[in-house]
Amino acid sequence: MMEAALLALLLLQLKHFVGDFVTQTQYHLRYKRIYGHPAGLMHAAHHAIGSAAVMALLAAFLPLPIPLTLIAAVLTAEFVLHYHIDWAKEQVIRPFVAAQGLPYWAIFGVDQFLHQATYVAIAYVLFRA
Repeated sequence: MMEAALLALLLLQLKHFVGDFVTQTQYHLRYKRIYGHPAGLMHAAHHAIGSAAVMALLAAFLPLPIPLTLIAAVLTAEFVLHYHIDWAKEQVIRPFVAAQGLPYWAIFGVDQFLHQATYVAIAYVLFRA
C-alpha cells in the first residue's frame, strides 16, 4: 500500500504542476479572485478532472479496488478545497503582486503547500490500510 500511496502522490503532484503552471490561462489567473466566477470554477474543475485521470490510471494498473463513492467524495473535496485555497490566496496576495517580494512568495508558498497537503490527504484516504 505504501508504494501505491507514494505513486498516487507523485502523479497528483505532476497533475498539479500541469494544472497550475502549464495549462492555467490568463483568464483563470485574472478572474479566479472573484468568488463564483466561472474562471475559478473551471480551474478547480480542471484539477478535479486531472485527479480523476490519476485515479483511473491507478485503478487500471494497481489491484486496489477503490469504491466509486469514495472517489466521488475525494474529487468533490478536491474541487472545493482547490477553489477556496486559490480564491483565498487571491484575496490576500493582491497588494503584493507588483513588488513580488518576500510577502508575495510566502503567500504563494502557503498556497502551494496547502495544495500539496491536499494530495497527501487524498493518498492517505485512498490507500489507508
